[in-house]
Amino acid sequence: MEEKFAISIYVCNKPGVLVRLTQTFARRGYNIDSLVVSPAHNTAFSRITVVVQGEPSTYDQILRQLNKLVDVVHAASHESADVVDREMALFKVKMDPKKRAEIFQIVEVFRAKTVDITDQSLVIETTGDSSKIDALEKLLGPMGLSEMVRSGKLIMKRGIEETWEP
Repeated sequence: MEEKFAISIYVCNKPGVLVRLTQTFARRGYNIDSLVVSPAHNTAFSRITVVVQGEPSTYDQILRQLNKLVDVVHAASHESADVVDREMALFKVKMDPKKRAEIFQIVEVFRAKTVDITDQSLVIETTGDSSKIDALEKLLGPMGLSEMVRSGKLIMKRGIEETWEP
């Protein structure tokens, strides 16, 4: 049975690193659900967070292969209790004026915010864990949800330790 795994990877900031990483997942039959790349505090490095879906039996092998890649400093998975993870999402709702108050109530309950409003639509921004964003999507669907964009998961280890260990 396939499972979802979140992996944080600390890499040298060089061309071609991302291609080599994604090929490692593709060769093992893993589907990448989300991929976030950003510069690290030291701009010679980047942080990559990958959420993949695949067989648990080959998961450890993928981590070992990632750690063998030349430009990978460290690749690791983290238990959800050990990390803070967040996503950001934007939702566009084509709005019936009669449902405007109901939509604003949903936005308030989810601690989201309206970032654009016209006579016929709203753009809503929210951050949180994946389940919060899924729940908001489900509620906005019948209200006229026409478009959604998600950032992908960001992970940071709790406490004073770095997310990657040198």
